[in-house]
Amino acid sequence: MSSFVLAILSGLLYLAAYHSYGRFLARKIFQINPRKACPSETEQDGIDYVPTPRSVLFGHHFTSIAGTGPIVGPAIAIIWGWLPALLWVLIGSIFMGAVHDFGSMMISLRHQGKTIGAIAGDLINPRVQLLFTLIIFFALWIVIAIFGVVIASVFQLFPASVAPVWLQLPIAIWLGRRVYKQGKSHLTSGIMAAILMYITIAIGSIFPIELPPLWGMSPVSSWIILLLVYAYIASILPVTLLLQPRDYINAFQLIIAMSLLIAGICIARPAMVAPIYQADPLGAPPLFPLLFITLACGAISGFHCLVASGTSSKQCTSEKDAQSIAYGGMLLEGFLAVLVLIACGAGLGLGLESETGLLKGTAAFHAQYASWQTSQGLGAKIAAFVTGASNLISSIGIPAQYASALMGLFVAAFAATTLDTATRLQRYVVTEITTYLGAPALAKKHPATSIAVISALLLAFSGEEGKGALLLWPLFGAVNQLLGGLALLVITVWLARKSLPIWITILPMIFMFFMTAWAMKINLITFWEDQNRLLFSIGMLLILLQTWMIVEGTHVLLKLCAKKKAT
Repeated sequence: MSSFVLAILSGLLYLAAYHSYGRFLARKIFQINPRKACPSETEQDGIDYVPTPRSVLFGHHFTSIAGTGPIVGPAIAIIWGWLPALLWVLIGSIFMGAVHDFGSMMISLRHQGKTIGAIAGDLINPRVQLLFTLIIFFALWIVIAIFGVVIASVFQLFPASVAPVWLQLPIAIWLGRRVYKQGKSHLTSGIMAAILMYITIAIGSIFPIELPPLWGMSPVSSWIILLLVYAYIASILPVTLLLQPRDYINAFQLIIAMSLLIAGICIARPAMVAPIYQADPLGAPPLFPLLFITLACGAISGFHCLVASGTSSKQCTSEKDAQSIAYGGMLLEGFLAVLVLIACGAGLGLGLESETGLLKGTAAFHAQYASWQTSQGLGAKIAAFVTGASNLISSIGIPAQYASALMGLFVAAFAATTLDTATRLQRYVVTEITTYLGAPALAKKHPATSIAVISALLLAFSGEEGKGALLLWPLFGAVNQLLGGLALLVITVWLARKSLPIWITILPMIFMFFMTAWAMKINLITFWEDQNRLLFSIGMLLILLQTWMIVEGTHVLLKLCAKKKAT
């Protein structure tokens, strides 16, 4: 199969979906009203609630939901073959993920910009709010700790990416001041900032930075501490000072990186050397249901409902922008996942350095994906994409060393956007929990952020070299998809209360609950056989919370349906 044909057909499908199904959702289901005042106006505080131009908010939203998810997931899932992964990305993103993101943002816009957990309490009952919020806290706890480890590991694997990632911060602050203080053009200023960022890539490739062991800690541990200190500061600053302008720069980086990948695909036109379908890779778990848990962000991800309802809804200036930001943002992430599949499944075949020399074609792919264990390590996941993407970009004349540094920055910078956004979201969650429990002193900005950061730091350092969070990684995929199913449940209840069609959310909701329960069952059996009582206990607790919330939500849905039938 030609990677060129695959990319073109996928892009056309996404364009058709946006202008057909996306428009149907906007007009007939969520019934957007451009004249309705948004929370960014009614609740404006200059810190979290800030009216933001659509182009800037799109950059903030997309880079926050993307992170490394649409890179790592497809880079693993392709071991079962490129066709199953591609079908799940296309179908999942159009009919599940984009609906989930769009619905989460819309109901938040209609509820004063509240998070999906708080809205669950309004629509169902206060018990459900606490249950959902606890699940969200657990998921974000792992996200913050793990993404700290991910970025630290990228710094160690690609020292050339260190300088560009940190130098992006003063560039972002400069961009924010230029736009919001001096009233300069977003577009012109963003282009200037992007040019400065690409200059820093050249600086990073010339002067790579490697931390030495400090005070008995490994370089990864030191980076994690520095990154969490940064996340604390970034999450309490006004969103227009750092997060928003930095994400706007990353949006330019995304457009440029994707354009380079597409150009490389058009020029090199490599064939897909990955197998079309591989039912039983060495050491791999079953494709069903693990594909739907492993490949999350490119298809549907529960983390997105937290961004859509937690930050994006607080900055949206008009409901008419929600379709392009939420629905369109998810489709773009799906297309990014397609490009990652091509980079790993075709770009890798252009050349892979090994101990025996340069490998090409199917030999290169099978060397990288010899077994589930070889493709599972963090370095292997990132290396598969960076190598394949660098090969594609090199085909248009860009030096391989610069291409590799560019892709390393791409991965690290996107992970950093997820880290600080997740920390900001965790602050909101801690505020909701402590307020519910009657501890308003802990609900304030600094105490809530301290709880978010310190708890993640403790998790990260519960294992060797600051990688304790990875102990809970086997549960994260299932928890993330569980969040997606629960968000769809809340959206379904909202639609039912408005007497609107619920089939567009209830079908994906049932699918996600079924796949998540199936995957959790496999995980629990594995944890029990491995005598991992910690993961087994946490998994059982999550199943109980999930079941409780589903029962509560279903009870409300049945009452609403009965009332509608009687009427």
